[in-house]
Amino acid sequence: MSAGLWQWLEQGDAVTRSTAVVMLAMSVASWVIIVYKLWFMASARRSVSRAIASFWQAPDVAQAQAAVHGLDARQLLRSMVLALPQDFASTTASTGLAGRASHGQRLMRGLRAGLDAASLQLQWGQTLLATIGATAPFVGLLGTVWGIHHALGVLAGSGQVGIEQLAGPVGEALVMTAAGLAVALPAVLAYNLFGRAAGMLQALLEGFAHDLQAQFGGDAG
Repeated sequence: MSAGLWQWLEQGDAVTRSTAVVMLAMSVASWVIIVYKLWFMASARRSVSRAIASFWQAPDVAQAQAAVHGLDARQLLRSMVLALPQDFASTTASTGLAGRASHGQRLMRGLRAGLDAASLQLQWGQTLLATIGATAPFVGLLGTVWGIHHALGVLAGSGQVGIEQLAGPVGEALVMTAAGLAVALPAVLAYNLFGRAAGMLQALLEGFAHDLQAQFGGDAG
């Protein structure tokens, strides 16, 4: 079948070959994202939990920031802990709108910026996985329909069309539909899996940010 499919691609036109190339590119991109995010999520889950525990065990803010910097391998917490001043009790106002804001407001802005940066990392690749999962079956179906159309045109020009002449090209064209499903299914499953993992990490980060705001968010007076 593989030799017949390769021969069918060689005999196909530009649309047939382009569809096959697009399917291959989708599959490669999908698996690159899947492998990367498997590593990223596993590493982030371990490092974030250890970094948060070490932060609260540190005797002061400076050592807590250093502990997070050393343990937070994916830097999901770094922006948030850097929003904390070294001596939060001696923070003084500076000029400008940001400087005239209260200490708690400045800290909240820093924590929000850190959460946004972490969310961008956690959601990286999700849009592409969703796009591949939604479009790959239709790309495969397009390849099948166009392949059958092309095969029928070639057979019609030969003057004799029998079921034995039709079965081979049509069967090979139908492989494109199966290929589309084979590309889409891993992308959809990975999208759901990583979405759930990202949601759990996001909740952990938001809880940490809430604790930081509660602990250090009081105005310096």
